[in-house]
Amino acid sequence: MFWAMVAIAAGFCGLAVLGVLAIRVFVEAQRLGAQVTQTTQRINRAAEDLEQAAASVARAGRDVL
Repeated sequence: MFWAMVAIAAGFCGLAVLGVLAIRVFVEAQRLGAQVTQTTQRINRAAEDLEQAAASVARAGRDVL
């Protein structure tokens, strides 16, 4: 009977550890998703700025010619 109780306790502890690790993975995945979203927005803003600068340079080059 003692070994059955030890096996049940060990199984419960194992499941608890797996649960804690699953929660940590979920939280880190959420954080990574937020960082990816923020980085994507920054890249899009930089691309728009670059496009505007290229248009300005093209206009200036056309005016020179």
